[in-house]
Amino acid sequence: MKTATRRVTTFGLPAIMMIAGMPTAAQAHLVDTRLGDFYGGALHPLTDFEQILPWVALAALAAFQGPQRARWMIVVFPLALLAGGAASLALPNPPFAPILGISLVAITGLALAAAVRLPLPVLLAIAAVMGLLHGYQNGEAMVASTDQLLFLSGVTAIGYAVLTLVTGTAIAFLRGAGGWRPIALRAGGSWVAAVGIMVLGLQLVTPAAS
Repeated sequence: MKTATRRVTTFGLPAIMMIAGMPTAAQAHLVDTRLGDFYGGALHPLTDFEQILPWVALAALAAFQGPQRARWMIVVFPLALLAGGAASLALPNPPFAPILGISLVAITGLALAAAVRLPLPVLLAIAAVMGLLHGYQNGEAMVASTDQLLFLSGVTAIGYAVLTLVTGTAIAFLRGAGGWRPIALRAGGSWVAAVGIMVLGLQLVTPAAS
């Protein structure tokens, strides 16, 4: 019974996350219109499954690197979000950004699935690039009436909160008894990698078909 439960948790949870986390236009509209700009900025990434999934995968990957390295990533990622959001106010979106973002999802998922211990500069580079891209993406959601400082502060705050909570939870999870725990996280990484590779393939095939 326990084995079956673990299998359901390991392989079924990512699929449930994919279905339940899919955003809708109505959800994004409610976030933008019914809450203040700080909370709008904080909740905006949470309505976009293409953002929150890589964040969770990055945090789980950081947990495999150990607490000391994970702390550095928790500092770098929110600052990169803020920098990316600020860049959206002055710089055009580079044409390669969507492909790079999806590639990062696949790379992060593959590294998590393999439980690779990355050099610290590589881990921080992944966190920085992902933060810059997602910060820019969130910054583009601002309209003329948006308080830019409050909105970007909200995005930065939620990035810090999500990475801190998920990384801490994953580290505590890995320290628990049972050799199945790392396998469960690695299985989740394989799902993230699969999603990233499929979306990347669609991105590459669609322009060619058109």
